[in-house]
Amino acid sequence: MQRTAVYWVVYIQTHSEFMLGVTVFATQFPSFLFSLWGGVISDRFNKYRVLLTTQIASLVQAALLALLVLYNHYTVWEILTLSVLLGIINAFDVPARQSLVYEMVDDKNDLSNAIALNSSMVNLARLVGPAISGIVLAKLGAGVCFLMNALSFVAVIISLLLMRLNIPDPEVKDKNLVHELEEGFRYLKATPSIGLIILFLGFSSFLVLPYNTLLPVYAKVIFKGDASTFGYLNSFIGLGAICGTIFLASLKPGANLRMILFINTILFGIGLISFSHITYFPLASAFAILTGFGMMSQVTISNTIIQTTVSQEMRGRIISYFAMAFFGMQPLGALMIGAISRYFGTPITILGQGIAALLIAFCFLPYFRKAATIKQDL
Repeated sequence: MQRTAVYWVVYIQTHSEFMLGVTVFATQFPSFLFSLWGGVISDRFNKYRVLLTTQIASLVQAALLALLVLYNHYTVWEILTLSVLLGIINAFDVPARQSLVYEMVDDKNDLSNAIALNSSMVNLARLVGPAISGIVLAKLGAGVCFLMNALSFVAVIISLLLMRLNIPDPEVKDKNLVHELEEGFRYLKATPSIGLIILFLGFSSFLVLPYNTLLPVYAKVIFKGDASTFGYLNSFIGLGAICGTIFLASLKPGANLRMILFINTILFGIGLISFSHITYFPLASAFAILTGFGMMSQVTISNTIIQTTVSQEMRGRIISYFAMAFFGMQPLGALMIGAISRYFGTPITILGQGIAALLIAFCFLPYFRKAATIKQDL
């Protein structure tokens, strides 16, 4: 809800596709800068306590944003500043949260299904949140959206406090943080199966995933709608993502995740290409669902492959590289997409992103096939 409202408020204030790109950059690029340190902290300290701290910090950030907008004394740059703060918090939140999933699953054969179910919660929020946000934006304003988000963290923190996890504190390390950072990089270089997945995610995050930067333009200009239209559009994408996560969660252990990632990336590209030039909202919604289905695999399957491959002592640091590829490349891509859209138009830009998804999929196809062959031989 907060993300939807922030994008809408910035677009209504500026009427600039480029400023939408700046907003994504402000939210996510700080995660790129600090995510490696977040991974080190996750490996060095108790992940549960790190997560509890980041959620409390997120509550404070959301409350400040709500107060700022509710009192109607704000500028776009103040919203962007709070977005930067959220990006820094997420840099430490994501490695701890994703690593904690591994600790919560007793039978590691169920790990890939657990990660898919975890992603289904994220995508359920993607489905419900924007729709509610669009209605609230239209009826009550952005401030109420931000206030509801702030209140939701109370439930999150209570849920964490009610959890009973037997997670021992990591062993006290004499190494400094920089040395541990270097250890993670050396491990990544020595494990190309993980490095290539992160590289794949990086390309996708830079060239394709920032497509959502331009959704406010579709809602207001192309579909002649309002905040509710924007919310529904996001929700259709979320519906596709939910279908994708249910599909992944139902897979049997041993499924060829890399080839599924290839196929779903193709579907992602086809969805974007088909969506790009449609002006009839019901038909566009169908392709938005297909886009969401394919998009979901970029993060969920990449995360699953990494979690089931990485060694325990390196988990937080390698997930921080995963977060760096996801959070770091998207804001850079959003700036580029926003600038391109100003000169070539939004439909042409989305069309180009769909073509980029197809090219990325086929460029990495030899790796996907090779990994599948090795797994079959084993």
